[in-house]
Amino acid sequence: MRIGHINLENPVVLAPMAGVTDLPFRLIIKEQGCGLVCGEMVSAQALVYGNRNTFSMLTIDPRERPVSIQLFGSDPETMARAAAILATYPVDLIDLNLGCPVPKVVKNGEGAALLTDPARVVRIVRAVTAEVDCPVTVKMRRGFTEGEEVAPEIAVLCAEAKAAAIAVHGRYREQYYSGKADWTVIKKVKDAVAIPVIGNGDIFTADDAVRMRAETGCDGVMIGRGVQGNPWLVRETVAALSGAPVPSPPTVEERFVLIRRHLTDQIEFIGEEQGIKEMRKHLTWYLKGFPGAARARQRINEITSQKALYDLLDEYETELKQIETPWLSIK
Repeated sequence: MRIGHINLENPVVLAPMAGVTDLPFRLIIKEQGCGLVCGEMVSAQALVYGNRNTFSMLTIDPRERPVSIQLFGSDPETMARAAAILATYPVDLIDLNLGCPVPKVVKNGEGAALLTDPARVVRIVRAVTAEVDCPVTVKMRRGFTEGEEVAPEIAVLCAEAKAAAIAVHGRYREQYYSGKADWTVIKKVKDAVAIPVIGNGDIFTADDAVRMRAETGCDGVMIGRGVQGNPWLVRETVAALSGAPVPSPPTVEERFVLIRRHLTDQIEFIGEEQGIKEMRKHLTWYLKGFPGAARARQRINEITSQKALYDLLDEYETELKQIETPWLSIK
């Protein structure tokens, strides 16, 4: 798949997820073969104002490229200025957020709220594409109010304003992540524009991705919640979409090797105390469905040292290996 002048090795894209897609996680996903990884959304206003915490989110490793960073905001001039700042970093694509459903974002007229103001969307896309040379993409939801589908018409406006690709999530803002993503809107957007369209929503298995492409004709698939605790879904999806044999699920040992690697990288990235706090949610996702996971999660939430957490993982891995075969057979 090609977005602007950027060639992707495959059509699998990691969705930008706040509090999730930081550098350590992106590197893990990239190593699973992901064609394009996307960082956490960053505030355009915070970039322009020089917020230190926001700039810390722009750490990029050459190994993860091509990489996209997502901007959110509502003022065209501020978005353009923020994009110019991003362009000074090794960022390959800039994505514009028209999909975040979180109230604190929406109340400021940002994220999914922009779906109610197509004219402002056009001004933002024009301002950003005029400011930077890298491809500018737009990620949006089906619409804001349930039953009022606007994604196809806004996608056309974005394409006319020089957006290089469109990502579409098949839910309305009011749904948040409830119910089921409706992929028919992805097909409508694909039929409406000539630029690449990336489908998003409810891809939890490689078969889901294959079915989405078959049903919608989308150029790429974007995986979000499906890789939380299951980064191996990326390699399975890459294989399935290419027609290659799908790799076997990871063994218990393979899972824990990656879990420890993630923990180590997270601590190196932001320090022991904060790294352990950040890893708690990831460990909850990694261990979901494991026998005895609830007990392990409770202990994880009480641990404050790296050594104690490694010891717990060693202990828990040993327990799981004793029941590996029957456990994996029901996964």
